[in-house]
Amino acid sequence: MNVLLVLATILFLLMVLIGGKKGARSFFALLLNFGVLFFTILFMTDPNADPIILTMIGSTLISCITLFFINKINLKTKAAFLSTFITIVILILFIVIVADISMIQGFGKEEIEEISMFSMYLGVDFVKIGASMIIMSTIGAITDVAISVASPMREIFFHNPSISRKSLFRSGLTIGKDILGTNTNTLFFAFFGGYLGLFLWLKELSYSFGEIVNSKVFSVEVITILCAGIGIALIIPITSWITAYFLVRKREHNESI
Repeated sequence: MNVLLVLATILFLLMVLIGGKKGARSFFALLLNFGVLFFTILFMTDPNADPIILTMIGSTLISCITLFFINKINLKTKAAFLSTFITIVILILFIVIVADISMIQGFGKEEIEEISMFSMYLGVDFVKIGASMIIMSTIGAITDVAISVASPMREIFFHNPSISRKSLFRSGLTIGKDILGTNTNTLFFAFFGGYLGLFLWLKELSYSFGEIVNSKVFSVEVITILCAGIGIALIIPITSWITAYFLVRKREHNESI
């Protein structure tokens, strides 16, 4: 506990020193997002609750906190929020189908020994739980890409207010192309770095390469990475189009951006 407190204090001080008020808001936003995740998971244990609906509510709250609490309410955060929401809806429908077909729900045989003392009759839909887990794992990256595309697009429009909607959309795609590769790699190394112990465990179990690839515990992580990458790829054109539409519409109505 002392180590956690010390690390949290160091993080808070660095965020305030480097980011000022926005850094402080970012730190408190992190705590708020943790609270949202905690209560979302808590409500999922209720057999009468729908994990997909809870995930949509939780993801929406996380997006609101990340975008509006940190960056305040303005055109770029509104565009990023709408883009994030649309992408999440598309991704949830896709992930539920993928989770059902790939049968990644539940626990792998490698985990059964550790949890064999507990009852498996939880009364929850593990297909939806698996889909919710993947969405929750990708919401941060999706929101980050959305604001990373919307913010420079607003800056481009500010310095070139006569730019056409089509040219502004293309600028957003160009920005997104630079973000796509780095964010996809970040997700890849973050997930695999966090599950380095899993590889060591599978190695100790003398798994062959084929057994590792086909094991449920490994497949879940790979599917999560791929779905997160799909979400990042999807949100770039969606954010580019929505931001371009909002900015040009503001210009046509002579409103402040």
